Amino acid sequence: MTMWTPDLRPRRGPRYLAIADALADDAGAGRLPAGTRLPTHRDLAERLGVTVGTVTRGYAEAVRRGLVSGEVGRGTFVRAAAGLGLAAVAPAPAEPGLIDLSANLPPEAPGERTGAALGRTLAALARRKDLERLLGYPPEGGAPEHRAAGAAWVRRCGLEVPAARLLVSSGSQHGMTAVFAALLSPGDLVLTEALTYPGMKALASLLSLRLQGLPMDEEGLLPDALAAACRGGSPRALYCLPTLQNPTTAVMPEARRREIAAVAREHGLLVVEDDVHGHLPEKAPRPLSAHLPELAVYLNGTSKSLAPGLRVGFIAAPKGLVPRLGAAIRGTTWMAAPLMAEIAARWIQDGTAEAVLGRKRKEAAARQALAARVLAGARFDAHPAAYHVWLHLPEPWRADGFAAAARAQGVVVTPAAAFAATGGASPRGGGRRGAAVPEAVRVCLGAARDRLELERGLNVLGGLVRAAPQAAPLPTGP
Repeated sequence: MTMWTPDLRPRRGPRYLAIADALADDAGAGRLPAGTRLPTHRDLAERLGVTVGTVTRGYAEAVRRGLVSGEVGRGTFVRAAAGLGLAAVAPAPAEPGLIDLSANLPPEAPGERTGAALGRTLAALARRKDLERLLGYPPEGGAPEHRAAGAAWVRRCGLEVPAARLLVSSGSQHGMTAVFAALLSPGDLVLTEALTYPGMKALASLLSLRLQGLPMDEEGLLPDALAAACRGGSPRALYCLPTLQNPTTAVMPEARRREIAAVAREHGLLVVEDDVHGHLPEKAPRPLSAHLPELAVYLNGTSKSLAPGLRVGFIAAPKGLVPRLGAAIRGTTWMAAPLMAEIAARWIQDGTAEAVLGRKRKEAAARQALAARVLAGARFDAHPAAYHVWLHLPEPWRADGFAAAARAQGVVVTPAAAFAATGGASPRGGGRRGAAVPEAVRVCLGAARDRLELERGLNVLGGLVRAAPQAAPLPTGP
């Protein structure tokens, strides 16, 4: 049994929720590995100076979130999914009548047949006499034609890079894994935005990296906060999403990107730019990596712009890092599947990718307009090209309680804690600024099967925002 004793002092709100939040943070950061047996209710209550009932409620909340499991006669144990930091953002189970607004998927437009495009591509491939080349091992980093297509794809986002400096991965998440496994060591510190992509949290747990979230504003990461973190510690890398930041939808302007690049250059800091949403806006600033070619690794792919099952990612890196990243790809999946890479390359070359992307953009804008209408009067951050909105909750709502209330009415959303890089207090009205966790939820617009289902789900959320919770908040004391 672990001697785990969370520090609840910086956390506001009910103590039982603070216990559950601390448990989520420590499990997500790898400080509580999967299978860890937690202290008994009485033992933890004595250490924290709270009642046994408070700990019982805290553990029950952790069970509800999928963080722990209880076994009669044995105790309470950290679950494997929590150890990877993904429990809070796993796809909603298929339940009759459940509307999943938690999965950040590209929306399907009415009458869209992306599958038909795939069928045409596969039929054309079937007529080729050299299909064996797609069943063998490609050169390290990917076949030359696939790397060239990747260079054309990222060029569309404003990044000019020769194909020799671009590698093909099995999706952008695999690209992240290869980059951090190759370039960092266990215990290294990675800086991120205060609210960040949960997949980065999962990867940090897997590779035993430390995360530090930095303050943001409506334009994204604050340059002075990055500079202070570089002066005050020894970070090895910055991971960030400058375009359609997940979850806040912020788009960092070009001037801010230049400032971030200047800070990174001054401190010799590796920048890992996740531009998986970079194709979605019709006009977006050039990637941050374009201002820092000697220190930046750029990640892009096809999952958000074309189809989530088309697992093809592209890594653009400084020339000196390419061999190490190629070795990391070989050491993880050995290679990106040549058949997948061939489909993506053909779509990029023959215009299919552009056509699919255009339909996704149009449907995203329509769904954003629907959300703006249904959620009128609520406070939320959005962008016409984004697949989600960041919904801020009024007093006295708490994000976890709101998500639970929404699910009770058949709608699944993701509370802010899933995106928090590091733990902290939850100030009311804190917005994006600061490293604390706001009371907000991410509402994904693309996972709903159609606009009618989306509207039903948004109506539930709008009704909850306008209503007070069923029960008043519990006292904040022990």
